[in-house]
Amino acid sequence: MEKVLVSACLLGEPVRHNGAHKKSDHEILQRWIREGRVVAICPEVAGGLPVPRPPAEIAGGAGGARVLAGEAKVLANDGRDVSSCFVDGARQALALAQAHSIRVAVLKEGSPSCGSAYIYDGTFTSTRVADSGVTAAILRANGVRVFSELELASADALLDGEADLRASYTC
Repeated sequence: MEKVLVSACLLGEPVRHNGAHKKSDHEILQRWIREGRVVAICPEVAGGLPVPRPPAEIAGGAGGARVLAGEAKVLANDGRDVSSCFVDGARQALALAQAHSIRVAVLKEGSPSCGSAYIYDGTFTSTRVADSGVTAAILRANGVRVFSELELASADALLDGEADLRASYTC
């Protein structure tokens, strides 16, 4: 059975910057948990950041790919550069995905690590920009399909489709 990388906060783990979680009770995610498919990660905690911690955003809304390339920074709202923690956590998420042959991830939308369709612009004014976080960017660059918690049905359909395709080629 194919595993799925999932943001730990979506599983109810209190790992967000404010010590909270964003637990999803979506039926698909709950089924994946029962099936033993889920591999949890909080890239920010994996990268060494504490809980709680100051909120962080990618400066200039530059996006995770530019952080990975060293062209942009992730800054906490107190001005501290936490880029290295975000990059380290993203690399650990990628290593976990590779260790489990994971090709699908469901990550928390809007996060500077996990955002897949949008992140915030670095001004701490809740202004969204269309881009992805550091972890979403590194996973995509390495062939992992990244979905948000709002796209569980699409992620599930992809998993089902791949299973159907593999089954049609068994000898």
